[in-house]
Amino acid sequence: MKIIILGAGQVGGTLAANLASEHNDITVVDKDPDRLRELQDRLDIGTVTGQASHPDVLARAGAADADLLIAVTNSDEINMVACQVAYTLFRTPTKISRIRSNAYTNVEKLFGNDAVPIDVFISPEELVTRYIKRLLQYPGSLQVLDFADGKVQLVGVKAYYGGPMVGNELAAIRDHMPTVDTRVAAIFRRGTAILPSGDTVVEAGDEVFFIAAKKNVMPVMSELRRLDTPYKRLVIAGGGNIGERLARAVESRYHVKIIERSYDRCRALSEQLSKAIVLHGSASDHDLLAQENIEETDVFLALTNDDEANIMSSLLAKRMGAKKVITLITNPAYVDLVQSGDIDIAISPQQITIGSLLTYVRRGDIYNVHSLRRGAAEALEIIAHGDSRSSKVVGRRLDEIVLPEGVNIGALVRGEEVMIAHSHLLVESEDHLILFLVDKSKIKMVEKLFQVGFTFF
Repeated sequence: MKIIILGAGQVGGTLAANLASEHNDITVVDKDPDRLRELQDRLDIGTVTGQASHPDVLARAGAADADLLIAVTNSDEINMVACQVAYTLFRTPTKISRIRSNAYTNVEKLFGNDAVPIDVFISPEELVTRYIKRLLQYPGSLQVLDFADGKVQLVGVKAYYGGPMVGNELAAIRDHMPTVDTRVAAIFRRGTAILPSGDTVVEAGDEVFFIAAKKNVMPVMSELRRLDTPYKRLVIAGGGNIGERLARAVESRYHVKIIERSYDRCRALSEQLSKAIVLHGSASDHDLLAQENIEETDVFLALTNDDEANIMSSLLAKRMGAKKVITLITNPAYVDLVQSGDIDIAISPQQITIGSLLTYVRRGDIYNVHSLRRGAAEALEIIAHGDSRSSKVVGRRLDEIVLPEGVNIGALVRGEEVMIAHSHLLVESEDHLILFLVDKSKIKMVEKLFQVGFTFF
């Protein structure tokens, strides 16, 4: 696939790395020649220096025969104009744009070929807000991902000393919960992925990713670790777009306080929010945190656009008694570093955004893509098509499907029915299969496995 990526920032660069490794023809456009040179030194991609929305720049990037244009510059306006130019002059078939401002995304009629011709727009702030809301819903979770429109969830938890499953084989889950069906898709132990079997023994410190119907998530979590009490008190450091969105989304359910440096922004937030308490000051101010009884806080969320400030305020809050700290980190180099210490969860907006983007880039009927372990692995939701003659999947039991090494099937969804993967299950056309890939280089093999042969037509 020939893909043009506009913007060589964190999202554009990481997306280019993901797609280039899958043998796509990638061209990245940016005004910064040094950034483009750095990407080209480590990736097999083409680059064009210039303003992403200019017709001559898009022409040099190969827009005339591109299959897909992905606009992820830091400017909503440049992204939108670039999509308009690509559609008007080059008839680029698919155009995806990152749009941050609510002023654009809240207007339903703005996007379409008869208006601004963007086929899919991605709002990183909205994606991150949803991601955090799922973490709050399941206290103690490291990652919560939705599949099949929320019917199935893949949840990551850390196994602790004293947890019922620590020191026991995974097969014991079925003995403890004979009426609850689940499957452990992968275990990350000291940073290394393990594809588990029934006799795999859970160790303290393991990051365990399991898949289950939404209604069964909490019972399974209780098997893997002591359940945390439901959260009640949240402190949000940073009243920017993400902080505001999150506060508005959860203020009716939790006791929410926002700490914001800008007095003008504090006033605006006070007018826009109905229940959340807005405080003027710095989240790294020891006296302010002490005054607000930070030790009674269930979750401290550092959501500013400054990584260093987020890390400092989170570490301070944790040391002053906050039970859990969640930190937004835009620099990927920091994510693994901070999450191995006092910070409980480090969130990368880039990885969340890229997972959403990849849903529209993958070939075949891939319905959902999620990055796991900060991009180290992927979970896919793929729709099976065809029949037993045209498909290598349809009409076959799960144990008859030849999967690439490092890939396993976690669940199958048929209409409203959720079926955890067992060897005897027979795949039918239009079933949604959720697959876990420890080795992302196998994505092409998975896509080929699900392709429909000519007899289907």
